[in-house]
Amino acid sequence: MDPMYYETITKLEDAGASPEYVNGWASGFLRNPEREEQRVSEAYTAGYEDGSNKNTDSADKFKA
Repeated sequence: MDPMYYETITKLEDAGASPEYVNGWASGFLRNPEREEQRVSEAYTAGYEDGSNKNTDSADKFKA
C-alpha cells in the first residue's frame, strides 16, 4: 500500500477532520465505488473528490 495513504489518514485524523470526510477520502484514494445516494454527505463527497485527486484541499472545511 502506498505510504501516502497511511500518512494522510493519520494527518487528517490528528487535524480533527470529520470522519465522513476521512471515509470519503479513503474511498476516493482507493478508487472504491461511491456510496449510494441516500448515504452521501457533503463531507463525504468532498473527501471522495480530494482522495481521487490525492490531495486534502477541502479538509479544513470539514472538522469534527
